[in-house]
Amino acid sequence: MRLAVFLLWLMHFLPLSLQARIGNGLGWVLYKLARSRTRVARINLKLCFPELSDAARERLVLKHVQAFMRGALEHGLLWWAPRQRLEKLIRYEGLEHWLAVKDQPVIWLAPHFMGLDAGGTRISMDCRVVSMYGQQKNPYVMQLLLRSRTRFGNAQLFSRQDGIKPVIKSIRSGLPFYYLPDQDFGASDAVFVPFFGVPAATVTGLSRLSKVARAKVVPMITRILPGGEGYLVKFYPAWDNFPSDDVEADTRRMNAFIEERVREMPEQYFWTHKRFKTRPPGAAGFY
Repeated sequence: MRLAVFLLWLMHFLPLSLQARIGNGLGWVLYKLARSRTRVARINLKLCFPELSDAARERLVLKHVQAFMRGALEHGLLWWAPRQRLEKLIRYEGLEHWLAVKDQPVIWLAPHFMGLDAGGTRISMDCRVVSMYGQQKNPYVMQLLLRSRTRFGNAQLFSRQDGIKPVIKSIRSGLPFYYLPDQDFGASDAVFVPFFGVPAATVTGLSRLSKVARAKVVPMITRILPGGEGYLVKFYPAWDNFPSDDVEADTRRMNAFIEERVREMPEQYFWTHKRFKTRPPGAAGFY
């Protein structure tokens, strides 16, 4: 593991265009070797894009694995590159949508696209922010992740084991919450709502948190740009009439929004995650 981290450190000195080519090349290798992961991606894409041909979906699998490898390798930039370089490589669009509500409690809805960590890094350079993290089995990796995510001094991080109360307190105090609620965490605190027409166990936290914290929801999507162009962090208008009195309807709205963004760049969504692992009672498994 330490050797891999050392190689990432070396790579961060390279031009981003060269890192992108290396990432795409290693992605092709991973596509050939990581059969269990690509199998999950194929199943997800078949469920979500049944209208595509097998060949078209297979091309998406390859592009996704290449985007995954780019995102992984370019973590060296996020962990060690100086502020000036990151400001040039990670740019904003639609910042006015957040600025319009920045004096209120805010939740940034940040779905699992491959540029997710780049967006989190850039915003933590410019303002105070709160987020949550999952514990890693390797203590060295855990220490590295915590150091890198707090290196600009603005990020307040809580473990999922800490519970949600300190996050709510931070949101109410004025810290935007960088929130990633679009994975399958099981049936607890979740409802089955459609994602690409497939019932998906989806946590209801966005609706419940925004109500408890009286927070505006501002979606924030990060796209990996081609070659050495870097990343684009795009803010969307704060949602009106959210939350409603219907938690399930709110959760459907969230999934529908994420689905729209996935259709814009399907190769960059996290397809190797078993998004449909939890099934409604009596339904057969997909994986």
